[in-house]
Order: sequence, then structure tokens, then C-alpha cells
Amino acid sequence: MIIGITGTSGSGKTTVGNILSKREDVFVIDADSVAKELNKPNTSYMKAIRSSLGNDFFLEDGNLDRKKLADEIYSNNNSREKLNSLTFKYVVDEILEIIKNDVDENKNYIVLDAPLLFESGLHNFCDYTISLISEYETKVKRICDRDNITEETAKKRLSIQHDDNYYIEKSDYVINNYAGCNLELEIERIINKIEQI
Repeated sequence: MIIGITGTSGSGKTTVGNILSKREDVFVIDADSVAKELNKPNTSYMKAIRSSLGNDFFLEDGNLDRKKLADEIYSNNNSREKLNSLTFKYVVDEILEIIKNDVDENKNYIVLDAPLLFESGLHNFCDYTISLISEYETKVKRICDRDNITEETAKKRLSIQHDDNYYIEKSDYVINNYAGCNLELEIERIINKIEQI
């Protein structure tokens, strides 16, 4: 069974993924980690980015200039759409290969931790989807702490992402990851519901 987990930056997806990865019956695929693996010099993905966005976003050693690219995609809709379309293609293909070839048959669940689960079409491969939502200020603080960026930059990132209603409407289950939320209990509750279906 494939379960997709998504939500905006700072909503708590990675924490949920980490909790689930401790279960022996779960295989977690982190879409961001898959993308980072593809972000190595001379991969087909890197060549496609260079072809689409140009050489300005690459360092001399062939690696991406991550800060420069991040600044570009958070301020330029056209560049962001170009990068997203490439990322969706290459990351989705790689995730499907992992599902096909790398998952132990003893696992009952494959969990896809994917920020752009719906936008990339990965939700079409999921049996169930779970979204995390949280208070705006909490998300801003989490992003600042995690990425060591300013509050202004964190807010700019959130401003180009969907609001919580987008995830609530599209998901089978929603975890309200507000202050005091016990994520482990919430996950158990949802897994128990799924197992009873």
C-alpha cells in the first residue's frame, strides 16, 4: 500500500516521515532526498536544468548554485515553472523505479514524503494521502530554524505555496500539527483507520 504525505514547508512532513521510518513494516521515500541524488553533476536532470535555465545557476565544479537558484525560483514564476516541470519528470520517474526495484517485499507500506505530491501527479500512485497543516507563524519559525534563513525569506517561500485549504480538500486524511499535537498518536490513528478499511 502506498501512502503519500504532503503539506507546505514547515508543516512537519519530515518529522512524520522519520516517525514512520522507525516502523519495520514501512519503507519511506523522501522526494527531496531523491531530488538531491539527481542533483549531481552530469546527470540527465542536471543537463536538462542547464539547457532550460542556462549556465548562470551552476558553479565551476558542475554543481548547482543552490542559493542563486533558490533566489531565482522564489522570485520568478517562469523559472519556477520550468524547474518544477523538470523536477516532476525526473523525480517521479526515479521514485517509480525505487518502488519497482528497491522495496523489500516484507514491507506493508510505502510512504512517499513529497512536498509537491499533488502538483507532480505522485498522488495518482497513492492508495491514500495525508496532509499536514499548521499555524502560519509556527511554520515560519520551523523554516527559519531548519534552513537558517530570515523570517522575511521564510514568509516569501510560504507566499508562493498553496494554503492549507488546498491540502484539506485534496487529501484523504489531515493532521492538524498545531502546538501540543502528538504526531505519533495521530499517525497511529490514521494507520489504524486505513487497516480497518
